[in-house]
Amino acid sequence: MGAKPKAAGPGPWATFTESPLAVKAVLAGVVINRLGAFLSIFLVLYLTARGYSADQAALALGGYGAGGVAGVLVGGALANALGARNATVLSMTGSALLLVLVYYVHSYPLIVASVVLVGLFQTIYRPAAAALLSELTPADRQVMVFGIWRLGLNLGTTLCPQLGFGLYRLGGHGYGMLFWGEAVVAVAYAVLAFATLPGKAGPGAGAVAGAAKGERESYLRVLRDTRYVFFLIASLANAIIYSQYLSTLPLDVARSGVDVFWYSLAVSVNSVIVIAVELPLTKVTQKWPVRITAGCAFALVGLGEACYGLPLGAAVILIGTLIWTLGEILGGPTMFAYPGLVAPDRLKARYISSFQLMFTAGTAIGPVVGGVLFQQLHHGVWPVVAVFAVFSTVFGVLGIRPIQPLVAARDPEAQTEPVAETV
Repeated sequence: MGAKPKAAGPGPWATFTESPLAVKAVLAGVVINRLGAFLSIFLVLYLTARGYSADQAALALGGYGAGGVAGVLVGGALANALGARNATVLSMTGSALLLVLVYYVHSYPLIVASVVLVGLFQTIYRPAAAALLSELTPADRQVMVFGIWRLGLNLGTTLCPQLGFGLYRLGGHGYGMLFWGEAVVAVAYAVLAFATLPGKAGPGAGAVAGAAKGERESYLRVLRDTRYVFFLIASLANAIIYSQYLSTLPLDVARSGVDVFWYSLAVSVNSVIVIAVELPLTKVTQKWPVRITAGCAFALVGLGEACYGLPLGAAVILIGTLIWTLGEILGGPTMFAYPGLVAPDRLKARYISSFQLMFTAGTAIGPVVGGVLFQQLHHGVWPVVAVFAVFSTVFGVLGIRPIQPLVAARDPEAQTEPVAETV
């Protein structure tokens, strides 16, 4: 009698402890980096405290976001040339120097320019780091390792405001320690990367063959993969939908007269569930076919946000949040791992940075789109969100190749040049 298949794949602890040192360093670096990400949280407060208007502060914050989007593109283009170690050292040391400049300059245009460059430098390393994770992790463990990556992001993002406020208090209600603290954290990450990461990503045979043809590293090569472009469009739409709980929902709560306690509770519940449940659930879902997992995630995120279109009250807010939170923890690790699983070796960083670009852009423009629609439609904005949800789910299912990580691990062709398939 044959052995029964395991009900779940490798757990988070086994995945982490059995990973190479470079993978451990990247995962630890995510937490370190996010713990010190004070600028995006306190920039508006800092600038208004210095006497700048709310509009000027908001413009600077928008510039920081635009710089982050540009940094992802630049990082994807430089990833193969620099490698994860050099990209991280450049990214962190450059942002550390610019952070100090933001604090000490007094010209508003120079402040804005410095903030934009901080955003750019802070994200240059991400495509190369994510590509390194994908290259050094077996295909059957990539969903789990990106689940750990997401846990680091979420933990750092959750604890960062409290740490920043502590430094603010420690600095006598001044912002100097925040800027210097973030700069020190960036330098610490640069030192960690220099000591532990390989100088260049280790390209496989496919990458070596591709090196002879410069066009193989172009973003145009990514755009020729029509199915992956569908996935990118779906990811953009999904990120726009996802961001509505942070922007449009509180506006609707205030207009409807619902006690803000229920909104605050829903956001807190989301954070607790994502941190506590995502990795244990990923132990099971990492064995599922990618198309099923990601398709369910697209659908559940859209359904949960669309639920806010019901007569707004405590139950609707909590139930809607629980539904899209399920979609987030079900599909988040898989969607972050998918670009590396499907990309040709030489284009891993480009595929990954394209996805990161869509996700970053969606969360940046989502609040703007939602705010404009809410001004016109008020509570009627949620049926529009539902339409976006259908759109993102359909494009997501069409754009994802029906691969399964455990099969890809045994198939050396699974990570070579993508081939056209029927839906």
